[in-house]
Amino acid sequence: MAVTIMILYVSKLNKIIHFPDFDKKIPTKLFPLPLLYVGNHISGLSSTSKLSLPMFTVLRKFTIPLTLLLETIILGKQYSLNIIVSVFAIILGAFIAAGSDLAFNLEGYIFVFLNDIFTAANGVYTKQKMDPKELGKYGVLFYNACFMIIPTLIISVSTGDLRQATEFNQWKNVLFIIQFLLSCFLGFLLMYSTVLCSYYNSALTTAVVGAIKNVSVAYIGMLVGGDYIFSVLNFVGLNICMAGGLRYSFLTLGSQLKPKQPVDEENISQDLKV
Repeated sequence: MAVTIMILYVSKLNKIIHFPDFDKKIPTKLFPLPLLYVGNHISGLSSTSKLSLPMFTVLRKFTIPLTLLLETIILGKQYSLNIIVSVFAIILGAFIAAGSDLAFNLEGYIFVFLNDIFTAANGVYTKQKMDPKELGKYGVLFYNACFMIIPTLIISVSTGDLRQATEFNQWKNVLFIIQFLLSCFLGFLLMYSTVLCSYYNSALTTAVVGAIKNVSVAYIGMLVGGDYIFSVLNFVGLNICMAGGLRYSFLTLGSQLKPKQPVDEENISQDLKV
């Protein structure tokens, strides 16, 4: 958050980017993004610690239909039947995989479904707030970080995380400090690229792109994580999830690359004369 604030503020001062100056309307324009942001992180960390990596990856797919539903309700978007079918193929695979989960953890499932809700709502509201008439993409990133850095710091103090961080014995290690600062910068790039994807596409496309990215995470987790319990249904479910995600990508890309129908100028001119 601190790196995000610093980079965007310096860029604004140097007129590289532009976003609205702070005024009393900014909190109203930004709400409820900060609350969704915190809820997303807390539920995500809680669910990750209680589920195996492949199962966490599968259950996170429920973010996609929730995003589709919220985009329809909040943004008024409409999707084709093929898109909806590919989304439900992802969910079918998730159900098959979760139904055969041999390491079922109810608390973990509750947290991951809460994480899905927060993620979907955060993506849709971010898309809404990025409207140039609202905050714009840079304004959303900057003010969200500004409003959440102090509450997050307070939570870190109350849970003892800040004390553990300050007592960490590698702060004098130059290599660790370089890697830590690099991770902060890469975190900013990750948030920026996610916002940019939603800005030029849709919150649903961003959710599906994230699901496809998790293809490698799921399969590597089977080999490296050590906490994956293999079953045929679980493995089949994983593959159905991935196939549905790839199908959505091809449909979306195809619709974007499809050439527009040529306009018959002669008919238009005749219509205008009439």
